[in-house]
Amino acid sequence: MILNDFDEIKTSTFDPYEVENIILDFPKIGISCFSYKIIEKLVNLFNGKQITYLSNANGKVPVYKITYNNYEYVLFMSNVGAPACVVQYEEVFVMGVETIVTFGTCGVLDRNIDSLAIIIPNYAVRDEGTSYHYMKLSDEVLVNEKYKDIFKDLLKEHNYSFVEGKVWTTDAPYRETKNKVLKRKENGCICVDMECSALGALAKFRNKEIFQFFYAADNLDGSKWDARSLGNDDLLEEKEKIGLLAIEMANKINEVKMRK
Repeated sequence: MILNDFDEIKTSTFDPYEVENIILDFPKIGISCFSYKIIEKLVNLFNGKQITYLSNANGKVPVYKITYNNYEYVLFMSNVGAPACVVQYEEVFVMGVETIVTFGTCGVLDRNIDSLAIIIPNYAVRDEGTSYHYMKLSDEVLVNEKYKDIFKDLLKEHNYSFVEGKVWTTDAPYRETKNKVLKRKENGCICVDMECSALGALAKFRNKEIFQFFYAADNLDGSKWDARSLGNDDLLEEKEKIGLLAIEMANKINEVKMRK
């Protein structure tokens, strides 16, 4: 079985350091999300300065430096989908980042989870292909074990309700069939995304840190699919506030590291 063909060797015939270089004085902590609208808002709010970019055949993604509480952080937009997202993070790690706080939308498999509710994944079902290049064959990967409690305290401090649970990560959003949704619900999944399990495997393989959280968007737990707040412009002001949560979470992680 090809998914069981994992190779533990860290080097490859084509490595990310052949594409990107270490950047001197590059911030060690990054913040990323999948919404260009939220990135634009955060760049403007924190007077972000572009310091480099990530590029591929689709174009260039600016990488910004922002300052919060007198500390510098990297800010960039993530590509959607496990393969493209993991390639980006590989390159950002080469530049000098050690920890990334990343957030984005997810579809809910439980209609009782409100739109824009914060979801903290604890396990991710590996229904994608990328993670199998970074981790031995298994059904799930453990995520967020290190900073989860810190994030919960931050959410309570700002009066955010949240749900913790298992996420189903898939490469094929248009193949989230009713049968698969029911099966994943039986497995204990409460939501679905396209990157979490692959990012979890990447972090373990490269010995880096990636903290992930979601805000609930579309609903798959009904007779028909319901987009709810999935669109980029829907409830944008509330989504921007979630972006500020990610900045604060990066700062909390930085405080932990500074105490060591």
